[in-house]
Amino acid sequence: MAGIDTDLVHPDPRVITVWSDLGCPWASLALHTLHAAAARREVDLLIDHRAFPLELFNRMPTPKYILDAEVVAVAGHRTELGWKAWSASAATYPVTMLPPMEAVQAAKDEAIGGLRGGDELDAALRRAFYVESRCISIPSEILDLAAECEHVDADALAAALAAGAGRKELYRQWEVAETPRVQGSPHLFTAGGRAAHNPGAEYHWTGRPDQGGFPRLERYDPQWAEDWLDDLFG
Repeated sequence: MAGIDTDLVHPDPRVITVWSDLGCPWASLALHTLHAAAARREVDLLIDHRAFPLELFNRMPTPKYILDAEVVAVAGHRTELGWKAWSASAATYPVTMLPPMEAVQAAKDEAIGGLRGGDELDAALRRAFYVESRCISIPSEILDLAAECEHVDADALAAALAAGAGRKELYRQWEVAETPRVQGSPHLFTAGGRAAHNPGAEYHWTGRPDQGGFPRLERYDPQWAEDWLDDLFG
């Protein structure tokens, strides 16, 4: 489609492009809100997941104490998420989110799952991390979850990951994410011109997290998802 920056947004006007990190609670909140709204409307929503890899930006894993605080802030405000505090051994806490994000990119291959399969796998990985305390950094967990996804060919995904699929795409997306066009995780776009960074959320940190600050979610308005779906489906 002429005029569409396909490095930034999927050209299909019925697709929402979501730039995010799997380990970002705010992105997981936005995706849950969008999926829930689509389910209520019974519309066939397609999401193109693009990677905003925080650990590459920060040159370090996202500290667990930051994620723990954000999870509490979000889950305490939006109890329908069903998130839980990390309950597995600390030794199994994911130190990297690159492998699962690479798997989502690989799953988007039409021969493996396409956009629908990639979105199913992304949702399964987020649930495994935020609800089930599973170490989604390791291939066995990723592929076990892929096997439960209706639209993902788990065997084809396993072969693709063994051949390195997903990594090149993730690093190419990181190059785009480093530009001012993408403001953070999550940042959502449509080909029709809608764009929003962390839609619906009004929050701030009470202080630096390494000095005892906490995130305070003042307000969350899920109406944004209804407005976006109005644009896509009327």
